[in-house]
Amino acid sequence: MTANGWFQIGLFFLLILLVTKPIGVFVMRVFNREKTLLDPVLRPIERLVYWLTGVDESREMRWTEYTISMLLFSGVSMVLLYLIERTQHWLPFNPQKFINVDPSLAWGTAASFTTNTNWQAYSGEATMSYFTQMMGLAYHNFVSAAVGIVLAIVVIRGIARKETNKLGNFWVDTTRCLLWVLLPVCLVGSLVLVSQGVVQNLKPYTTVDLVQPYTAQMTSLDGKTTTQIVTQQVIAQGPVASQEIIKELGTNGGGFFGANSAHPFENPTPFSNLLEMLAIFAIPSGLTYTLGRMTGSQRHGWAVWAAMAFLFLLAVTATYWAEAKGNPLLANTDQRVTAMQPGGNMEGKEVRFGIANSALFATVTTDASCGAVNGAHDSFTPLGGMVPLINMMLGEVVFGGVGAGLYGMFVFIVLAVFIAGLMVGRTPEYLGKKIESYDVKMAMLAILILTFTILGFSAISVVRPYGTSSISNPGPHGLTQILYAYVSSAANNGSAFGGLNPNTLWYNTTTGTAQLLGRFFMIIPIMAIAGSLARKKTVPTSAGTFPVTGGLFSGLLVSTILIVGALTFFPALSLGPILEHLLMQAGKVF
Repeated sequence: MTANGWFQIGLFFLLILLVTKPIGVFVMRVFNREKTLLDPVLRPIERLVYWLTGVDESREMRWTEYTISMLLFSGVSMVLLYLIERTQHWLPFNPQKFINVDPSLAWGTAASFTTNTNWQAYSGEATMSYFTQMMGLAYHNFVSAAVGIVLAIVVIRGIARKETNKLGNFWVDTTRCLLWVLLPVCLVGSLVLVSQGVVQNLKPYTTVDLVQPYTAQMTSLDGKTTTQIVTQQVIAQGPVASQEIIKELGTNGGGFFGANSAHPFENPTPFSNLLEMLAIFAIPSGLTYTLGRMTGSQRHGWAVWAAMAFLFLLAVTATYWAEAKGNPLLANTDQRVTAMQPGGNMEGKEVRFGIANSALFATVTTDASCGAVNGAHDSFTPLGGMVPLINMMLGEVVFGGVGAGLYGMFVFIVLAVFIAGLMVGRTPEYLGKKIESYDVKMAMLAILILTFTILGFSAISVVRPYGTSSISNPGPHGLTQILYAYVSSAANNGSAFGGLNPNTLWYNTTTGTAQLLGRFFMIIPIMAIAGSLARKKTVPTSAGTFPVTGGLFSGLLVSTILIVGALTFFPALSLGPILEHLLMQAGKVF
């Protein structure tokens, strides 16, 4: 670990802190329908949208109606994406003449992008046409991100309001989120990325002659090997920048290219790397300030932010330490081999980013439900690769995805307040609202859905041939590959550990199912809690009220998250990355 590396991590953390308040204030003003600088341009467009769709912007919904509207909207959007994938060979903007996508892959991809997971069992530049990328995938990048944000706003309203069953209007909230929050930032951000060298065009792929031809051996399905001299290379391109910025800002993660943010056409410079990481954390961090403003307890918002920040710094420190330490198998050999990794474990990392920025990006993208990667997590050391896994196992509440991180953290807030109530022997309270058995049951249901989805599918996959046939490594590393796939899916992250072939009927079907369960079945009990809190009266603060505004609360919240995560997933981790680390320390490798 170097001073320069720590400086880059510290600079990123400082920038996130600086943007938290202005973003939080702006988001609050948008959803409270207060005046903003964009109103003169966007209000006429907003009114036109409502007129065309027949939406009454003054009408508010109960939590059940809001949830049903969200589910129907997401379901129709998923079907449309599936149809686009299946018919892309008939649609325009297909210069490479890509054929329609396999049914299981199309279904898994549609579920993935609808749930803001963006798990990709394919290489985008070799599978999806420009029309599919723009009208299918990029569209879902916007709307799935908007859905996550508005659901977090509903949870905040449930906390802030009292004695009401009205929590807003899904169609109005989603429209305002798209027009005021996501589209303006992406318009500017995509231009900045283009200035850094990110590609944005509709040209066919370019074939160029190699300066130095090479010999390649290819093996056919029947086992025959042929030798061919390769003299040309196909350079993929397309409308990348416009998808890249929303992929990060909306914590989607689906890359235009298979290499994702490690590809030089997606992430060419250190500045673009910093910008993309800032985009991932900006809105989730700002929403904690929105929480404080809308509930009238700014100190509570900062207490939640502090808990998230502590877990983030803990994770990035562990990842950076593990990767800077290097591969223990090489470290135990002679000095000539050790010299191959003077700065640590560079396997699977881009030289232009180095170890510090690779560790930081891996932490940021798995703390948030983003899934974009600028390095191969499969090539991290066992402990370095374990940290992104743990980040997702915790529910991706460390800032988390846009909206999803905050409402996921809300579940742990309910549990932390409940635990505090048990310790002092009185009914727990949260910002003047009593937390009752119904609220705790719904919070536990949300956690159990995530747990059973991950461990259930993983358990089946490690004992059946249709699961194990896709792994590239036996032993504990193979278990980690399978576990990572389902954790990434159920947590709606979408990043891939690598080394696993997920483009099979089994994995396309089960990861898609895990993504739907992790997104929609988890949000239903959370929305039920929001509706329950909104109907309650506020009670005055007393000497027995547990404060949710200071370091004590932040510490209890962090402890609750870590204890729940440890009790749930430690056995699986001990058989995967922890065992692999111990074996590597002993000089053994599979």
